[in-house]
Amino acid sequence: MWRIDGDSPRRLLRGVLPSEATLEDLLEQDPSILGELLLVIGRQVRTPYGKLIDLLAMDVEGNLRVLELKRDRTPREVVAQILDYGSWVIGLDRDRIIKIANDHLDVPFEEVFAQTFGDPPPEYLGSEVQLTIVATELDDSSERIVGYLRDFGVPINAVFFAYLEDDDRRYLARSWLASNVQTNGTAPARKSGKKAEWNGQDWFVTFGEGPHRAWEDAHRYGFVSAGGGERYSRSLRRLPEGARIFVHIPKHGYVAVGETLGEAKPFDEALVQLEDDWVRLAERDLVAPYRHHKPGEVPPEDDTEYIVPVRWIASAPKNEAYWVTGMFANQNIAGRLRDPFTLERLTAHFELDEETTV
Repeated sequence: MWRIDGDSPRRLLRGVLPSEATLEDLLEQDPSILGELLLVIGRQVRTPYGKLIDLLAMDVEGNLRVLELKRDRTPREVVAQILDYGSWVIGLDRDRIIKIANDHLDVPFEEVFAQTFGDPPPEYLGSEVQLTIVATELDDSSERIVGYLRDFGVPINAVFFAYLEDDDRRYLARSWLASNVQTNGTAPARKSGKKAEWNGQDWFVTFGEGPHRAWEDAHRYGFVSAGGGERYSRSLRRLPEGARIFVHIPKHGYVAVGETLGEAKPFDEALVQLEDDWVRLAERDLVAPYRHHKPGEVPPEDDTEYIVPVRWIASAPKNEAYWVTGMFANQNIAGRLRDPFTLERLTAHFELDEETTV
């Protein structure tokens, strides 16, 4: 690296980093100096074998990154160590990963993830693991070993930092041993066990307000709905009778929890329960039309609005919707709600008995 003074270049002097622990501090403060947005979820993470992983980080897709500083170890030692760490980390399930993160972070993992990446955590965590050796310099032996392993698809790389000084300014210059694009295959995605277990009863429903449906009606008469195309209504029609559903309105939050009282029916056939009576929804005084075609038009076969009757356990207008950064939300209309962070907060918000099932 050179500084231009007038018309003359002046090469910056290479300094000596006070310690590789200093580099570890810098990486924890801002792991993006590695070239991508990462969230550090653990430092000096203890393994069952009595060893400590320097830094454990996560990317936006929930994949894990093991960062191990070379320090004064030989190439064989540091490579063997990081491979050992990788074999342990790839076996971590979602709950263990979140516990490691919560032990390290000051606020719940889900909130920090959402603040860092702009979205809640994905359904799978730790499906893939990348191994990165961090050093202030890299010897020829280390380069050969890492390159050899990469040729066989092992997800390992090395990055080294040059420490430069310019009067009272200090700089870090980063170099990767190899491109992070795998050329001969990647480590297989091992999603088994990475997904949060489902409790067998809880579902989420995305209620898309618009010109065809209104939460005001659903709140008043007890139902959820979706339609305008088979791809929109398909997952709603799979909701079983007796399911406990949590209803989310996009850009607002969660507005209700209830029990489904029957299977989905087309709007013109749908019945809802008012007190102890079943009544035809189409005959009620409704805000929205629940039809996706204009009067007089022949409706397409797949644009039907489907209605699922619900007994609300607790519900609220959309202006009282509940939302906490890091909670689960999904573009699908309905699906199994697995996320523990979301379930814990909804259980508390709606004052549900955690042991109660519908």
